[in-house]
Amino acid sequence: MSFRIRASRADDLDSLYEMAKLTGGGFTNLPPDRDALAARLATSAAAFAKQDDTPGDDLYVLMLEDIATGHVRGTAQIFSKVGQRWPFYSYRIGIMSQASQALGRTFRAETLTLSTDMEGASEVGGLFLHPQERAGGLGQLLARSRYLFIKQHRARFAARVIAELRGVIDEAGGSHFWDGLAGKFFGMSFQEADEFNAVHGNQFIADLMPKHPIYIAMLPDAARAVMGLPHPTGRAAMRMLEAEGFAHEGYIDIFDGGPTMAAATDAVRTVRDAKAATVVAVDADKGAPGLVSAGRLETFRCVRAKITVRDDGVALDPEGAAALGVSVGDEVLHVGR
Repeated sequence: MSFRIRASRADDLDSLYEMAKLTGGGFTNLPPDRDALAARLATSAAAFAKQDDTPGDDLYVLMLEDIATGHVRGTAQIFSKVGQRWPFYSYRIGIMSQASQALGRTFRAETLTLSTDMEGASEVGGLFLHPQERAGGLGQLLARSRYLFIKQHRARFAARVIAELRGVIDEAGGSHFWDGLAGKFFGMSFQEADEFNAVHGNQFIADLMPKHPIYIAMLPDAARAVMGLPHPTGRAAMRMLEAEGFAHEGYIDIFDGGPTMAAATDAVRTVRDAKAATVVAVDADKGAPGLVSAGRLETFRCVRAKITVRDDGVALDPEGAAALGVSVGDEVLHVGR
């Protein structure tokens, strides 16, 4: 079975909605709300149609498509510059040191401070793969296609890129981190707050969240135990981010306590290593496995292929070239596995 990444379209709504119902909650970028998803697809269409090659309040939604059937089996998103319509909030983990001369002791306490330090960065997120397709490297194809898109449209993205990983959610869809901290100030469950944020934005956080630092030692044990940890289903995603050069720098999500990873955009491995080349041959099934992308904006597509680098360009295997829709003379971006 061959798959490719392509730009989203308005007629992807039903597929996106069916996937959103499978997320299990806590997935702000893929809410199980048809109107919210339709709005995201419309925002994505406007971003693909935008003529100005500068970072802005843009969202690009990519889809993983089974070429043989046309069925959508996954999705991923790229935000060109976060914090434009409303503040982009995180908790920053810090240290508060206090000394007592009378006791001759120094105390160092970890704190959580509401922060908008990540504003202005680009963000990769919204990655979801259908449960039946979580094998064979499709998650990596989805994830890394975003970096090839960024490379192809580098002027549209910021100098820094972040990724928020979903935190630990229990089987009932609740969050111990939310219950131990933010939930005490909002009078709503984690599910209610998460759905409200996904549909209406997070201004309500600025309205109600305490602005002073919170001592982590005062949180319940259950909240502290999950702070900074990804959801079990997100551990592979965290490893992929780390392999690309992302690191956890002490920022966590204010809803579920999941880690926020960050990297310099040009230092992300796929962005750094991807090369532009001309297709000079479509050869028999040979070459080293890698990723290849072609097209810009709404015509962008990305596939796995076998690549042979030559002095004058690259040769692709026939299946990869067909999946990508390229032939000799076309320009592509390629990167090794």
